[in-house]
Amino acid sequence: MNELNIGIVTKEWPPSIYGGAGVHVLALTHALRNIRDVCVDVHCFGGVRDDAYGYSTPQEFSAANPAIQAIVTDLDIASHLSDVDVVHSHTWYANMAGHFAALSYKIPHVVSAHSLEPLRPWKAEQLGGGYAISSWAEKTAFEAAAAIIAVSDSMRADVLTAYPSIDADKVVTIRNGVDTSKFAPNLDESVARSFGVTGRYAIFVGRITRQKGLAHLLRAWKQVPEEYGLVLAAGNPDEEGIGNEVAQLIAELQATRRNIWWIKDMLPHEKLTAMLSGADLFICPSVYEPLGIVNLEAMSCETAVLASRVGGIPEVVSDKETGELVAYTGESADFEGALTESISRLMSSPELLKGYGAAGRIRAMTYFGWEAVAQATVDVYRSVMT
Repeated sequence: MNELNIGIVTKEWPPSIYGGAGVHVLALTHALRNIRDVCVDVHCFGGVRDDAYGYSTPQEFSAANPAIQAIVTDLDIASHLSDVDVVHSHTWYANMAGHFAALSYKIPHVVSAHSLEPLRPWKAEQLGGGYAISSWAEKTAFEAAAAIIAVSDSMRADVLTAYPSIDADKVVTIRNGVDTSKFAPNLDESVARSFGVTGRYAIFVGRITRQKGLAHLLRAWKQVPEEYGLVLAAGNPDEEGIGNEVAQLIAELQATRRNIWWIKDMLPHEKLTAMLSGADLFICPSVYEPLGIVNLEAMSCETAVLASRVGGIPEVVSDKETGELVAYTGESADFEGALTESISRLMSSPELLKGYGAAGRIRAMTYFGWEAVAQATVDVYRSVMT
């Protein structure tokens, strides 16, 4: 079989990985490189580095809106993609590089749908007028792409609803994976002690963004029994408003409780797995989540999951088997009340949580390996070349 040369385009690449899309790109790239006759080059934002082709925003655009900076960077990336067989872009930041390359060199462009701009209106707070640009970029690239890979069945349905002109046959589901050898139970209790964490605790891990629902969790926690601790591994706010809101809610909790711990810096891998493994419960209160890799990571560490029933989460978290799901209808008070009830009940049932955790690791190992994800992705690449 002929060698397949793939150009992956991404905004996120180590050390600048801050979300699920970046985790996906890194793991997928490693898995693809283990497949015979597949050659992968990564083209990423963030400047020159040794392990990928890195691109910086031109200095004359340093004060421009972030969306304009992304488009300018995409133009530079596209000019270096003439020799690939397929270009595969991830998130709207990178989509136009793939689109421009496809137009310029008549090569297939594959898009991974990690999220959708029409379903994230709060991004206008982060991007201002750039939200119109990001929405245009995503729509244009999706509609012209040779294939779209959705990270869940829910995301596939959302793509077809948001962009009804897209041929349904070109949208395929390939769910995200998790490396269960890398994310595995890590019972190093010294890590929790190093952060001053004592006693039983639940944990949230994620960016501070309206999408992740952290403010809902913090308001819900006010009614959770004080004996249960909460660790918040949360940083990198999308914009000032949500950052200030979350900081205020955390301060209010810490004013009356000693067992609320806020870890603002991204945890190194070994510390992350130790904190996940030491938790009784992982909480994912997202209001929008195409799949939610972080739930897979918690499950792989044998930690029970309480998550909102949105997007692709029910395709990962098996309700009443690997954890439990809470309905989100857009009514904040109802959602927060349901979170309070579920957290309080589950934290009072440690044996039930242990059972959920054990089942979660089995589910992650059985259904979500990256080798299968990579092979299915290669099948998509070859299908668009015929």
